[in-house]
Amino acid sequence: MLAFLQRNLVPELPLEDWTSSFVDYIQDIKVIDDFFDLVKDGIGGFVGALEAALTAPPALLMVAILAAIAFFVSGWRVAVFSVLGFLLIISIGLWADTMLSLALVLASTVISLLIGVPIGVLAAKSRILEAGARPTLDIMQTMPAFVYLVPMVVFLGLGGAPALVATVIFAAPPAVRLTMLGIQQVPKNTVEAAHAFGATPWQTLRKVELPQALPTIMAGVNQVIMLALSMVVIAALVGAEGLGQAVVRGLSQLDVGRAFIGGVGIVVIAIYLDRVTRPLGSLIQRKPGAKKAKGALSKVLPGRKKEADVDPDTAGTTGSGAEDTAGAAGAKVGTGGGSA
Repeated sequence: MLAFLQRNLVPELPLEDWTSSFVDYIQDIKVIDDFFDLVKDGIGGFVGALEAALTAPPALLMVAILAAIAFFVSGWRVAVFSVLGFLLIISIGLWADTMLSLALVLASTVISLLIGVPIGVLAAKSRILEAGARPTLDIMQTMPAFVYLVPMVVFLGLGGAPALVATVIFAAPPAVRLTMLGIQQVPKNTVEAAHAFGATPWQTLRKVELPQALPTIMAGVNQVIMLALSMVVIAALVGAEGLGQAVVRGLSQLDVGRAFIGGVGIVVIAIYLDRVTRPLGSLIQRKPGAKKAKGALSKVLPGRKKEADVDPDTAGTTGSGAEDTAGAAGAKVGTGGGSA
């Protein structure tokens, strides 16, 4: 019996060989090879433009710009921290590397949001897509980040392009998840009220659901930025420039001081981006001239100005809210008839 159980009853699956054969097959296809060259050139141009925009101004001018953004978004405390933190980075000679890392983070964040937010909206509207998206996102978030680097290097070579693509794959899941969660948490009666006003699905999404889901979506933006920043050091292993190179160089040479100052620069950027992006959702909702929720709801269709005072939770619905509204209207008519 023991001898039987010690047999190799489960057949060996050559998954490694299958994967390698598939990659070799993809590399031999000329069209796909040209496509990856196009992607590499496009990513290189995008990241290069951001790098030029961040490194072209003098360092002190850029510090002032970043501090002003922090002041208007998060207050004077974050602005003071920004000035002190970035001056520290300049003093240790890592300003150029810091801007390169910031460019990589911003580029990967923009691409992650352009991909993740629409997918999150579609998944919130379709149960079939949601059922397929959830396990896919689970795999993407639990897969080690190093695994993404290997195929990207094979198809795109070394440099910033494979680092950015791997960062996008690693950082995009929170954008999809929190966009989907924010859309699904919008009250159903508010959406029904928008439909009662005659709004199309696109108008309901743009003027009702997305504004109310904005705080949750912005929390996803914050998480995307933090995950993209966590890839800075890993991306340096495939040739991406920036603060990660200082850490990797310190690790390879056992230079504790070099690795430490690279880590300090990453910490300063992480705290700055976290404090600046966290309050953006509420700040956008509170901006001057912004309409309240019911005012925005009543403007879904043009020419409905008199409905701005209607309660969006009861307008156009059935049940007790509609009965109370009808009853109040009837009482007004009856009172008016009596006085006449």
